[in-house]
Amino acid sequence: MSKQLTEVNIENILVLGAGELGMAVLRHLAPRRINAITPLAALVSPASLTSPNPKQAQDQLELRALGVHLLPFDLAGREDDDLVALFSQFHTVVNCTGFVAGPGTQIRLTQAAISAGVRRYFPWQFGVDYDVIGKGSGQPVFDEQADVRTLLRAQSAMEWVIVSTGMFTSFLFEPNFGLVEFKAGILRGLGSWDTQVTVTTPHDIGRLTTAILLEEPRVRNQVVYVASDTVSYGQLADIVDAVTGRRLKRELLTQEELMAALKRHPDDGMARYRAAFARGDGMWWDKATTYNAQRNIPTTDVKTWLQASYGMRDA
Repeated sequence: MSKQLTEVNIENILVLGAGELGMAVLRHLAPRRINAITPLAALVSPASLTSPNPKQAQDQLELRALGVHLLPFDLAGREDDDLVALFSQFHTVVNCTGFVAGPGTQIRLTQAAISAGVRRYFPWQFGVDYDVIGKGSGQPVFDEQADVRTLLRAQSAMEWVIVSTGMFTSFLFEPNFGLVEFKAGILRGLGSWDTQVTVTTPHDIGRLTTAILLEEPRVRNQVVYVASDTVSYGQLADIVDAVTGRRLKRELLTQEELMAALKRHPDDGMARYRAAFARGDGMWWDKATTYNAQRNIPTTDVKTWLQASYGMRDA
């Protein structure tokens, strides 16, 4: 066995969370570690093990079949010292938790990883370019993510890798986000029809994160950009029209309109997201420059995803 392969296989790896993104990572990472000395571990909530809902029960069966060790831990209820003690058992931590444990979660997890002596950390940064956006965007979640990057760069003991993915592809069509209303026949653009957004499917994120994690020589201390697709809101409208065979009514929400709506409803999370994704800068990058494009790894573009998800064909 080669030295490189041995080094990969002796690592203790913990994936935080087994939700949509965590499952995608585990499905791709677990088969690559069949012959590993240490089992791949996934942190899950204790309630999901003692009283799982049908989907959780199904996912747990799948993970156990893949050889994944399910580790119960209450992120919200346990003390920081407990979290540090847990993390200290692992060489690599891949954070797929999102913000389920509330504001401050990502700062807390990053600090715990550093304190625990974790050797390599993939933070929950599966989103937009927080370096470009910076602090003071009006998005508390974005500000926290910028602070995570500051923490990581201020230390040198722990390697880190940030995988920037843009928004989940499905979020473009999330009813509460309000971009595409199929029944009403309305499609809305944010900012301008030329404003762009980068999107990636969880499946692609899981596959690409696994490739980045296992790549030799090691990827370390850098932001890696991936993308299933990058489209403008005008291109999105054209795609939806082509796939549905309809001409949806197009409504443009300007930055001024979105900021006024946010001022009226400052606690509306979706209003915050609409205002953020109207800005353009930091919300997209050229797919040709991404990790997957440079390595000729195919991904699922918006048109293909929409066709598969809605069972539609081109008009």
